[in-house]
Amino acid sequence: MRNLISLADLTPGQLARIVARAVAFGRGDVEDRPLSGRQVGVYFRKSSTRTRTSFWSGATRLGADVITFGPDELQLTTGETVEDTARVLGQYLDALVVRTNGDVEEMRRLGGSPDLAVVNALSLDEHPTQAIADLTTLSEHFGELAGRHLLVVGEGNSSGAALALAGALTPGLRVTLLCPEGYEVPKSTLDLVDELGGGDHQVRHITDPAEVDGPVDAIYTSRWQTMGVPKADPNWLAAFDGFCVDRAFFDRFGGPHTVFLHDLPAVRGQEVTDEILDGERSVAWRQAHHKMTAAMAVLEWCVVGTRD
Repeated sequence: MRNLISLADLTPGQLARIVARAVAFGRGDVEDRPLSGRQVGVYFRKSSTRTRTSFWSGATRLGADVITFGPDELQLTTGETVEDTARVLGQYLDALVVRTNGDVEEMRRLGGSPDLAVVNALSLDEHPTQAIADLTTLSEHFGELAGRHLLVVGEGNSSGAALALAGALTPGLRVTLLCPEGYEVPKSTLDLVDELGGGDHQVRHITDPAEVDGPVDAIYTSRWQTMGVPKADPNWLAAFDGFCVDRAFFDRFGGPHTVFLHDLPAVRGQEVTDEILDGERSVAWRQAHHKMTAAMAVLEWCVVGTRD
């Protein structure tokens, strides 16, 4: 069993193989049911439309049986330790998919059982399977990612952090994070990005749109009010003025073949306009499909994948 708790735990080769497998699943290449006879638990403490459903659907397409747990349905809420929970669940399940608004430490403790693969389906500081879906979408659309430039706009949230790590692990892919001052990707994540990338500076973090080196190949945004976590400043929206991806923004930084991505759900008219999200350059809906193919690739890699 292998965990996938942070992209920083992967090698560039491992990430590339998971993405390639997700691309293959997107073509309908499911020749067998590699998770037949396996059991997957889905434990979500926070609301979810796409991620929870995609893991359930992906696991069943691969042949697994799935059980779902709500936020108050495990004895963790009554004082059982994370370690005891993992020790028991490892006797029943092959994998546990977890979503929380906390940090990854609890997930790592759950992943301490050698009999249970733990998958991070979103934590406060990273959304690794979302980034895998994003790379899958870009790989399917462009082919090779080397030489491509991805502009990530808005709050430096868990999706932005995951994309920064993904950029550090993907040779030749440039990632520019454009975040308002005070809402940047955490420094600890950026330090890790530098460490993973070996100082080649393919991931760049800026706060001024004038510093974007365009045209870019893809423009990516996500909702600014992440997972319902409130902002400390009641006037926080003022900091995001000029960061909405509308037609003017898209034309300013895009080129004739630039595509648009959004991890969804979207707050239409806030971080993106209808014209862009529903436009012919948007691959956001295909990106949503690839949340399922990414889930399939991750579960296969964690539970039955070959060692590499």
